[in-house]
Amino acid sequence: MSSLTLKQVRDKLAEKQDALGKVFAEALVTTDSGKSYDFNRVTCLGEKVKGSIAVAEQVKAMNAELNELGQQAETLDAAEKAARDQEEREKVRGRPTIPNGKSSSSGEASVKSLGEMVAEAKAYQDWAKAGAAGGITLQFDSLLPSDALAKGMAFETIGSKALMATTAGWAPQSLRLPGFVEAATRPIQLLDIIPMAQTGFEQISYMEETTRTHAAAEAAEGGSYSESTFVLAEKTSPVRKITDSLPVTDEQLEDVAQAQTYINSRLMFGVRQRLDGQTLVGDATGANLRGLKNTAGIQTHAKGADPVPDAFYKAMTKIRTVGRAIPTHHVMHPEDWQDVRLLRTTDGIYIWGSPSEAGPDRMWGLSVVQQDADAAGTGYVGSFQPAWISLFERKGIDVQIGFVGTQFKEGKRTVRADARFAFVIFRPPAFCQITGI
Repeated sequence: MSSLTLKQVRDKLAEKQDALGKVFAEALVTTDSGKSYDFNRVTCLGEKVKGSIAVAEQVKAMNAELNELGQQAETLDAAEKAARDQEEREKVRGRPTIPNGKSSSSGEASVKSLGEMVAEAKAYQDWAKAGAAGGITLQFDSLLPSDALAKGMAFETIGSKALMATTAGWAPQSLRLPGFVEAATRPIQLLDIIPMAQTGFEQISYMEETTRTHAAAEAAEGGSYSESTFVLAEKTSPVRKITDSLPVTDEQLEDVAQAQTYINSRLMFGVRQRLDGQTLVGDATGANLRGLKNTAGIQTHAKGADPVPDAFYKAMTKIRTVGRAIPTHHVMHPEDWQDVRLLRTTDGIYIWGSPSEAGPDRMWGLSVVQQDADAAGTGYVGSFQPAWISLFERKGIDVQIGFVGTQFKEGKRTVRADARFAFVIFRPPAFCQITGI
């Protein structure tokens, strides 16, 4: 069992990725007809690993180890997310729940008809066996009058002999199934990989080191010292508000079970869905957040004639060499990931696994996050770590009910939801946009 921390697993993952990258770099052969790999050229694995078969077996083992490390990183990251989710649940722990009626073991309310209760009563059975002389008084304290009336309207009464059938002109009753079929909508796709933090201010202010020039050098005895240059600048990111609302009648809120819960959950989801998209494609105009796509300073890499996996690996290299960060996730449109998942060798073998298997949503050891907030053809690689990117929460999603305009006299109310967030990318070069996929 692994006892490594999340940081240790990610550091080890980066080390193994670099080692595998060196193998492919040595094996790469570029000709006029395209690219291929000659594993006989590989020397970085040492004297004991020589020849194409031995190198290929080592590559297979290294790739399997990368996938295992990636899964460990995902598991540890999910555990940390679970801790954050627990904190969020504690915030709403005291909210009142919707009252339930008394239910049977099957979960459905169970109400017997008056006839069934009389027939099952021991006093009635004894009276009937004794010849039914005189009268009898039965008392059912647990039976609500409304339940008795409801069952009585169904004509389930004692001594009913007339056959009730559809031919008698009474159409059978069709009960509506509980719940509803949800309409299709874009799910939350990116918020799970973006670190969260809290703020109590209207904007996030931080210092960014804009110049870092190290001039350290050797000096002779009595010689002058070299002089380095460091420059810092203050940066700010405003807190923005995301809102949604829905007018609703008093009757709908009061008479329809769970209507308020349905409306609240839908509005809360809508706010989070908008926030999810803003973190990627927000353009900072008006009250919009500035998303990753429109952040100045993120790196770019054109796919060109490279295969998609090659383009993403080159973007990972840029993040390491220019952004000086360790990439953690790929982000791409489902249609672009589809093209990668269906890649085949010249003899028709699927590279990402047989069609009979689900296959890993991973590339170069990193998780692939599928999103359609941005259009197909553009992907991203980044180091989604708190040091380089964070979503600051000024106020969590708050749902309120009130009157707007003439709603009080019209018997209407408005349910509204809002939240305030600031999105900051502290080190833009720690992210790279891949174009032309």
